[in-house]
Amino acid sequence: MTIHRVPTAGAVGEGYPNGHLGHLTEKEEQVFREFKAFIEVKGLYKRGPPASHDDPTLLRYLRARKWVVQDAYKQFSDTENFRGANQIGLLYDTMDIDCYEESKKLYPRWTGRRDKRGIPIYVYQIRHLNSQAVATYEKSSETSFSKAKPDGSTPAKLLRLFALYENLTRFAQPLCTECTDREYPQTPITLSTNIVDISHVSLRMFWNLKGHMQIASELATSHYPETLDRMAPNAEPLDEEIALLTLTVGIFIIGAPHYFGTVWGWIKRWFDPVTVSKIFILGPNDVIPVLTQFMDITSIPKIYGGELEWTFFEDPAFDDGINRICRFENGYETFPPGPLYWNTLDDGKRMECMAVGTKDGKDRRERVCTVTKAYPPQSVDGSTLNAEKAAESGSATASTEVPTEQLAGLSVSNEGKQNGTA
Repeated sequence: MTIHRVPTAGAVGEGYPNGHLGHLTEKEEQVFREFKAFIEVKGLYKRGPPASHDDPTLLRYLRARKWVVQDAYKQFSDTENFRGANQIGLLYDTMDIDCYEESKKLYPRWTGRRDKRGIPIYVYQIRHLNSQAVATYEKSSETSFSKAKPDGSTPAKLLRLFALYENLTRFAQPLCTECTDREYPQTPITLSTNIVDISHVSLRMFWNLKGHMQIASELATSHYPETLDRMAPNAEPLDEEIALLTLTVGIFIIGAPHYFGTVWGWIKRWFDPVTVSKIFILGPNDVIPVLTQFMDITSIPKIYGGELEWTFFEDPAFDDGINRICRFENGYETFPPGPLYWNTLDDGKRMECMAVGTKDGKDRRERVCTVTKAYPPQSVDGSTLNAEKAAESGSATASTEVPTEQLAGLSVSNEGKQNGTA
């Protein structure tokens, strides 16, 4: 493998599904109980039923803060204050559909496919963030695009970005969770895998985007923690070097130009070390050999050497596993443009997809489809119980084992050549 690398601290057990529902250690379960009790006392959490926040969401903050209750509380509290000050829920619920779709052109887009663990795959083509597109986008953000009344502390253009994160956490991840054709089908999906294409991007363009991307990255990391995947190889114990260098996969950067070493020096300062450890820069000859370790060739767009008929500005090309579980209604045959989210029905036995937002000033609120929950929640005192550990029933046929020798070359560093090879 010929990939940039950077040493990162961690343990082999940090990768998915460790630290997720159904795969908590006794210590993590105890910390989780303490965290919920603590934020309940602070008035940030209600056990319900229904609970104010689901368990998978709360666990994201604990994983992000290394299971330190006070640190997780600080980040959770900051996020709740941010969401309240900017009325994020109302913003997403009432966002102009055309504005929402325009925002999607400048940020990562879901292909409609999932990797071998059932995690949604996003593609981000940076070249579309040219100065003209960004200027037009910022100009349109100056006008009202939702009924939310934010406090003004966050630029409007970034609030539109957060609407896309809402789509990830409230639409894409819950939908992928209900697909049982994966390993650990009882463990909720709370992650994403990203292919970031930086081909055809000049150094000047990177420089012009520096401020915008830095603020967007920092805010997203703060308020949507642990939505990038960490994947540990399912293999024999690793030696010390491999254990430090090959634990995580979340962002694959492809198409790196010769000057990318300079740009990388900026980018890595925008993230904490854990997030940096999830970024991998692939050389031209590594794209397909590496990506196919983590996703099927049929889920990789043709432009990157795969078989998926999908281009960046197209709607998601949903895979068979997703299409199979959806029962469309009201004339819908697929998911429409604009904001979407799921509501629970029948005491959690089913869920409905709602199409919301506004069109020509008129509110949209329509049921698109329903999905029967694969594992209806059982609850005590309003809290969803953890999924059974390593459930045998309904286990996926797809393997997620990644050969250690393939992973040994994967990571990021300053020492490699600037074109993405070492």
